[in-house]
Amino acid sequence: MPLFLRMPRASLLLAAAVALAAIAACGEIVERADPKVEMEKINSSNFKLDVEPILRGTVSSEALVTGFQPIVVRGYGLVVGLQGTGSRLMPADVRAFMLQEMARKGVGNAATGFGEVTPERMLDSGDCAVVIVEGVIPPGAPKDQDFDVRVFAVPGSGSTSLEGGKLWTTELRPGPLVTGNRQAKPLAEANGPIFINPFVEPKALQKDGINRLSGRILEGGTVLQDMVIRLRMAQTSHTRAKSIESAINSTFPREDGQKQQTAKGRSGDAIDITVPPSYREDSEEFVQLLTHTPLLVEAPEQTALYVRRALLSNPGMAEAAAWRWRAIGKKAVPMIQDLYEYPEEQVRMAALVAGAHLDDPLSVRPLLTMARDGEEKNRIVAINLLADMGRNPAIDVGLRELLDDAAVDVRLAVFDTLEKRKDPLIGRLSVDDKFTVNLVPSSRPMLYVAQTGTPRIVLFDESTEITRPVTFSAWSNRLMVKADEGESSLQVFWRPGEAAPPEVETADAKLMELIPFLGHTTTIEKPTPGIGLSYSETIGALHQLWRAGYIPGDFKAEQDRILAAIIRAQKPDESVERPEFDDPGIEGAAGPEVAGADPEPTSDLAELDRADVSGASGRTVIERTGLQRDTVPR
Repeated sequence: MPLFLRMPRASLLLAAAVALAAIAACGEIVERADPKVEMEKINSSNFKLDVEPILRGTVSSEALVTGFQPIVVRGYGLVVGLQGTGSRLMPADVRAFMLQEMARKGVGNAATGFGEVTPERMLDSGDCAVVIVEGVIPPGAPKDQDFDVRVFAVPGSGSTSLEGGKLWTTELRPGPLVTGNRQAKPLAEANGPIFINPFVEPKALQKDGINRLSGRILEGGTVLQDMVIRLRMAQTSHTRAKSIESAINSTFPREDGQKQQTAKGRSGDAIDITVPPSYREDSEEFVQLLTHTPLLVEAPEQTALYVRRALLSNPGMAEAAAWRWRAIGKKAVPMIQDLYEYPEEQVRMAALVAGAHLDDPLSVRPLLTMARDGEEKNRIVAINLLADMGRNPAIDVGLRELLDDAAVDVRLAVFDTLEKRKDPLIGRLSVDDKFTVNLVPSSRPMLYVAQTGTPRIVLFDESTEITRPVTFSAWSNRLMVKADEGESSLQVFWRPGEAAPPEVETADAKLMELIPFLGHTTTIEKPTPGIGLSYSETIGALHQLWRAGYIPGDFKAEQDRILAAIIRAQKPDESVERPEFDDPGIEGAAGPEVAGADPEPTSDLAELDRADVSGASGRTVIERTGLQRDTVPR
């Protein structure tokens, strides 16, 4: 008889219970192992995010944006159309690389239409010059977005000027310049006419003080592919990643022409982001809205009220509050309208910024009040916000009176806004498709010139005239202007080149007539007198006249930010030789600079940093009373 059959019933039950307990205990040990491993995997922390209370419940409280950095791109290019000012001199490795690139693009091949000339013959021509091209692709830029690029002669080149040249399409790659076979994939390309900085350098060696070996191409660069943006989760979690993906796609649904959804989860660690077409010109604004997007999209009013309370308890979070309300959308408007009149200016400004971007018509009157009476930085913000508001005569009428404001940057902000709103008060004239002249009615004379984007000269006070008597010469006497006191016209002497015959013309002393005269080329179709200066030459002539005291008022030049962005964005180990620094506002600019060669910032770069943050509008001002280090020299 088996042993268990001989055991008393009570003993049998006890043994069974012990056995079952042992099995259960073993089972519990086994079952505990997998959930523990799974929980550790799901809740693994990648990094810690510590955000302000006002940002809790947003995308930025759960993830960080990666891939949203400016990308420096460079390449060797060929400038054509020079009038004998190019050179065949260049480093051997650069010449070999350029010959290879030109052959690859079909130069010398009859089948491509470039069979008449060989790559060697082009490089040996004095009408061509090999240059370095560099620019900065904006963070998260979509395909086909344009950006400005810098162009300068290759070190060791014998070129004397890039004036009047045009850059052939040049591929731009990330990282330092290389001429070998290990080329990075091109991210952009650049081409177009070169704009030479027309301002005299303080320590220039040239006769007329203008560096013609360095220039820029306004909006000459084009992005070839979408720049990838990705959200990296602070904590690995498929559930949280899915929730964030859903919140983003609810706020930014797919638009026409958008191939995939705005947010697409890759894993519990990462979410890929596509910039919607409506934000292609301002990807930075999109990323700000993205990171401030609420995760709880079902209760926008309650979220807007929470942000309001957080702002009132800490007005220093005004910028974050404005972004949060904008990300919530129009349902936030009722929660902020009474703040348009709030006594604290920071709080009032946060509400007005959000209200304007959310197209609340009730924000117009408080914005006009802010534009007139607020702190200068807030005045400029308010003026810029009014540019995108709907058709409203009160906006145009309210801003026109500020064209006479004592603050230069306020006047310029008003011009920008009225020009964007196509106010008929602003005169517009195209000069041979080279540049635009805007005429602004104002009691305060001023000239403003653009150095990025659209070539533009803005004249405040249409009645401004050249002061007479005038006896003026510039550029080694290639340009001379003369008039006696009381004469209404000017005698203009112009010699296009050293060996060219001189031209003598008569021009009106009013700047609104003189500026088009300087840029216009006389033809049979357009017989109006003119001397055909380029945009940069026209600016240079006006600046020289102003420096000599023959143009009253202020002269304001938009800052050149291309080099500043390149210096800040490039990696420390990247080294690129550059020509003399051509920013008109930097003293001591005659020496070459090599990025990454000096562990301490040079005085030029330190000055550039200060100039770059000089004001909300990003422009520098020249007052008649003296020279500032961040202004065009007088």
